[in-house]
Amino acid sequence: MSVRLQKFLAEAGVASRRAAEKLILEGRVAVNGHAVEELGAKVDPMADRVSVDGSPVKLQRKMYVALNKPRGYLCTRQDELDRRTVGELLPREWSKLYPVGRLDYDSEGLLFLTNDGDFSLRLTHPRYGVRKRYRAIVEGRVEEGVAGELVRGVMHEGERLKAEQARVLSANNTSSVVELELAEGRNREVRRMFEARGLEVRRLVRTQIGKIKLGELPSGKWRTLTESEINSLLSR
Repeated sequence: MSVRLQKFLAEAGVASRRAAEKLILEGRVAVNGHAVEELGAKVDPMADRVSVDGSPVKLQRKMYVALNKPRGYLCTRQDELDRRTVGELLPREWSKLYPVGRLDYDSEGLLFLTNDGDFSLRLTHPRYGVRKRYRAIVEGRVEEGVAGELVRGVMHEGERLKAEQARVLSANNTSSVVELELAEGRNREVRRMFEARGLEVRRLVRTQIGKIKLGELPSGKWRTLTESEINSLLSR
């Protein structure tokens, strides 16, 4: 059965589907010894020989890992500035797993890593609307009305940012704890929403993706997702 080349590369753990498309357009992918530079190409995983930069590509067992990302790690496999990456927290033989979406360098919490491109797409593309829950520790007092403003939407640098839910868990003159639920994963979205209201986030932790909670997973540690957890994320 033939599949699109970028899907094959994603399922083989080479890269996400979008990154695989870039590899194809750059002429770095070959099928049966011939370079392919068009996105419409299809391959038969059982019969065709696929390579990237001259190295053979084969399908592998799909893996799904939940990680409690600590502060001070990048959501990437390599960094040109030699900063710490989430890949360093996983077994060396899992080098083909890549992050599903991202958390900022200074943010913490639940992050999935996988070699399944379809799984990654389902969790990151806005059309699927998979919700993520965050807990923000904010400098100073956050009034109840601010939570309502975040749900209605705020403007930041010409972009409208919106939470699906928001509530103030505690507040005093020193700091406040606010829980938010988002359906999109725009760059620094939570921090930017508070910036739009003149507030600074001191700590940001993602506590839930879909139905999967961070729970008691220690910082810097990982666990594999169960089959029922995987199905719950794909069942939308």
